[in-house]
Amino acid sequence: MKKAMARSAGRSAGKSACLDRRVSFALRDCSLGLALIGSSAGGLCALMLGDDRETLLRAARARFPDAETSEAGAEFERVADLALELIERPGRGWSQPLDIEGTPFQRRVWKALCEIPPGSTTSYAQIAERIGQPRAARAVAGACAANRIAVAIPCHRVVRGDGDLSGYRWGVARKRELLAREAAA
Repeated sequence: MKKAMARSAGRSAGKSACLDRRVSFALRDCSLGLALIGSSAGGLCALMLGDDRETLLRAARARFPDAETSEAGAEFERVADLALELIERPGRGWSQPLDIEGTPFQRRVWKALCEIPPGSTTSYAQIAERIGQPRAARAVAGACAANRIAVAIPCHRVVRGDGDLSGYRWGVARKRELLAREAAA
Protein backbone atom coordinates (compact mmCIF):
# COMPACT_ATOMS: atom_id res chain seq x y z
CA MET A 1 0.00 0.00 0.00
CA LYS A 2 2.78 2.45 0.88
CA LYS A 3 4.44 1.78 -2.48
CA ALA A 4 1.17 2.31 -4.35
CA MET A 5 0.49 5.64 -2.62
CA ALA A 6 4.05 6.82 -3.16
CA ARG A 7 3.59 6.64 -6.92
CA SER A 8 1.07 9.46 -6.86
CA ALA A 9 2.36 11.53 -3.96
CA GLY A 10 4.12 14.05 -6.19
CA ARG A 11 1.00 15.22 -8.02
CA SER A 12 -0.08 18.80 -7.65
CA ALA A 13 -3.08 19.17 -5.38
CA GLY A 14 -4.39 22.01 -7.53
CA LYS A 15 -4.76 20.04 -10.76
CA SER A 16 -6.75 16.96 -11.46
CA ALA A 17 -4.56 13.89 -11.76
CA CYS A 18 -6.97 12.72 -14.44
CA LEU A 19 -6.73 15.87 -16.58
CA ASP A 20 -6.68 14.86 -20.23
CA ARG A 21 -6.88 11.19 -19.31
CA ARG A 22 -9.48 8.50 -19.65
CA VAL A 23 -11.16 7.21 -16.51
CA SER A 24 -13.12 3.98 -16.77
CA PHE A 25 -15.96 3.24 -14.40
CA ALA A 26 -17.60 -0.06 -13.54
CA LEU A 27 -20.64 -0.51 -11.34
CA ARG A 28 -20.89 -3.82 -9.55
CA ASP A 29 -23.28 -5.29 -7.02
CA CYS A 30 -21.60 -6.23 -3.77
CA SER A 31 -22.64 -7.29 -0.30
CA LEU A 32 -22.61 -3.61 0.78
CA GLY A 33 -24.92 -2.43 -2.03
CA LEU A 34 -23.31 -1.05 -5.17
CA ALA A 35 -19.64 -0.37 -5.77
CA LEU A 36 -18.44 2.13 -8.34
CA ILE A 37 -14.90 1.29 -9.33
CA GLY A 38 -12.86 3.86 -11.24
CA SER A 39 -9.52 3.32 -12.87
CA SER A 40 -7.12 5.46 -14.87
CA ALA A 41 -3.75 4.71 -16.38
CA GLY A 42 -2.31 5.55 -12.94
CA GLY A 43 -4.34 2.93 -11.08
CA LEU A 44 -7.47 2.69 -8.98
CA CYS A 45 -8.83 6.23 -8.63
CA ALA A 46 -12.27 5.60 -7.14
CA LEU A 47 -14.02 3.00 -5.04
CA MET A 48 -17.35 4.46 -4.01
CA LEU A 49 -20.15 2.67 -2.20
CA GLY A 50 -23.85 3.40 -2.42
CA ASP A 51 -27.31 2.18 -3.22
CA ASP A 52 -28.23 4.01 -6.42
CA ARG A 53 -26.52 3.62 -9.79
CA GLU A 54 -27.25 7.13 -11.08
CA THR A 55 -26.22 8.79 -7.82
CA LEU A 56 -22.88 6.97 -7.85
CA LEU A 57 -22.23 7.81 -11.51
CA ARG A 58 -23.05 11.50 -10.93
CA ALA A 59 -20.72 11.57 -7.91
CA ALA A 60 -17.91 9.96 -9.90
CA ARG A 61 -18.29 12.35 -12.81
CA ALA A 62 -18.35 15.29 -10.39
CA ARG A 63 -15.09 14.05 -8.80
CA PHE A 64 -13.43 13.80 -12.24
CA PRO A 65 -14.80 16.84 -14.06
CA ASP A 66 -11.86 17.17 -16.47
CA ALA A 67 -11.60 13.51 -17.33
CA GLU A 68 -13.04 11.81 -20.36
CA THR A 69 -15.11 9.02 -18.89
CA SER A 70 -16.24 5.74 -20.36
CA GLU A 71 -17.79 2.53 -19.21
CA ALA A 72 -15.10 0.02 -18.32
CA GLY A 73 -14.08 -2.58 -20.88
CA ALA A 74 -12.81 -6.11 -20.55
CA GLU A 75 -9.28 -4.96 -19.62
CA PHE A 76 -10.71 -3.43 -16.48
CA GLU A 77 -12.39 -6.60 -15.20
CA ARG A 78 -9.33 -7.64 -13.17
CA VAL A 79 -9.25 -4.33 -11.28
CA ALA A 80 -13.00 -4.54 -10.66
CA ASP A 81 -12.68 -8.11 -9.37
CA LEU A 82 -9.84 -7.12 -7.01
CA ALA A 83 -11.84 -4.15 -5.72
CA LEU A 84 -14.86 -6.37 -5.02
CA GLU A 85 -12.63 -8.85 -3.24
CA LEU A 86 -11.28 -6.01 -1.09
CA ILE A 87 -14.82 -5.04 -0.07
CA GLU A 88 -15.60 -8.62 0.90
CA ARG A 89 -12.27 -9.09 2.71
CA PRO A 90 -11.16 -5.59 3.74
CA GLY A 91 -8.33 -6.82 5.96
CA ARG A 92 -6.35 -8.07 2.98
CA GLY A 93 -5.41 -4.56 1.83
CA TRP A 94 -4.86 -3.18 -1.63
CA SER A 95 -1.55 -3.94 -3.35
CA GLN A 96 -2.22 -2.44 -6.78
CA PRO A 97 -1.34 1.15 -7.79
CA LEU A 98 -3.60 3.94 -6.57
CA ASP A 99 -4.18 7.12 -8.55
CA ILE A 100 -4.90 9.53 -5.70
CA GLU A 101 -5.45 13.26 -5.65
CA GLY A 102 -5.30 15.40 -2.58
CA THR A 103 -3.54 18.14 -0.73
CA PRO A 104 -0.29 17.31 1.02
CA PHE A 105 -2.24 17.25 4.31
CA GLN A 106 -4.82 14.80 2.93
CA ARG A 107 -2.11 12.53 1.57
CA ARG A 108 -0.41 12.46 4.99
CA VAL A 109 -3.73 11.53 6.60
CA TRP A 110 -4.42 8.83 4.00
CA LYS A 111 -0.93 7.39 4.44
CA ALA A 112 -1.50 7.25 8.22
CA LEU A 113 -4.84 5.50 7.64
CA CYS A 114 -3.09 2.82 5.61
CA GLU A 115 -0.82 2.14 8.58
CA ILE A 116 -3.73 1.23 10.90
CA PRO A 117 -3.71 -2.57 11.21
CA PRO A 118 -6.81 -4.37 9.91
CA GLY A 119 -9.30 -5.01 12.69
CA SER A 120 -8.03 -2.01 14.67
CA THR A 121 -9.41 1.47 15.01
CA THR A 122 -7.93 4.80 15.98
CA SER A 123 -9.37 8.24 16.61
CA TYR A 124 -9.26 11.36 14.49
CA ALA A 125 -7.17 12.99 17.25
CA GLN A 126 -4.68 10.12 17.24
CA ILE A 127 -4.25 10.44 13.48
CA ALA A 128 -3.73 14.19 13.89
CA GLU A 129 -0.99 13.50 16.46
CA ARG A 130 0.55 10.81 14.28
CA ILE A 131 0.98 13.26 11.38
CA GLY A 132 2.41 15.94 13.66
CA GLN A 133 -0.63 18.22 13.83
CA PRO A 134 -2.29 17.43 17.17
CA ARG A 135 -4.89 20.19 16.87
CA ALA A 136 -6.10 19.08 13.45
CA ALA A 137 -8.63 16.37 14.41
CA ARG A 138 -11.44 18.12 12.50
CA ALA A 139 -9.21 18.50 9.45
CA VAL A 140 -8.41 14.78 9.69
CA ALA A 141 -12.15 14.09 9.63
CA GLY A 142 -12.40 16.30 6.55
CA ALA A 143 -9.61 14.37 4.84
CA CYS A 144 -11.41 11.12 5.61
CA ALA A 145 -14.60 12.54 4.07
CA ALA A 146 -12.65 13.60 0.95
CA ASN A 147 -11.30 10.08 0.39
CA ARG A 148 -12.91 8.67 -2.75
CA ILE A 149 -11.13 5.31 -2.59
CA ALA A 150 -13.14 3.48 0.07
CA VAL A 151 -11.60 0.48 1.82
CA ALA A 152 -8.27 0.70 -0.08
CA ILE A 153 -7.61 3.88 1.91
CA PRO A 154 -9.27 2.59 5.10
CA CYS A 155 -11.00 5.63 6.58
CA HIS A 156 -13.53 3.18 8.05
CA ARG A 157 -10.91 2.44 10.74
CA VAL A 158 -11.18 5.93 12.25
CA VAL A 159 -13.63 6.53 15.09
CA ARG A 160 -14.40 9.31 17.53
CA GLY A 161 -12.31 9.64 20.67
CA ASP A 162 -15.04 7.92 22.72
CA GLY A 163 -14.99 4.91 20.37
CA ASP A 164 -18.28 5.79 18.64
CA LEU A 165 -18.30 5.00 14.93
CA SER A 166 -19.52 8.51 14.05
CA GLY A 167 -19.97 9.36 10.39
CA TYR A 168 -18.71 7.58 7.33
CA ARG A 169 -19.04 8.92 3.83
CA TRP A 170 -20.49 5.62 2.64
CA GLY A 171 -22.80 5.14 5.67
CA VAL A 172 -22.24 4.07 9.27
CA ALA A 173 -23.84 0.65 8.62
CA ARG A 174 -21.19 -0.04 5.96
CA LYS A 175 -18.45 1.14 8.32
CA ARG A 176 -19.72 -1.19 11.04
CA GLU A 177 -19.82 -4.11 8.60
CA LEU A 178 -16.30 -3.47 7.26
CA LEU A 179 -14.92 -3.34 10.81
CA ALA A 180 -16.79 -6.54 11.73
CA ARG A 181 -15.33 -8.31 8.67
CA GLU A 182 -11.83 -7.24 9.62
CA ALA A 183 -12.30 -8.32 13.24
CA ALA A 184 -13.56 -11.73 12.13
CA ALA A 185 -10.63 -12.36 9.78
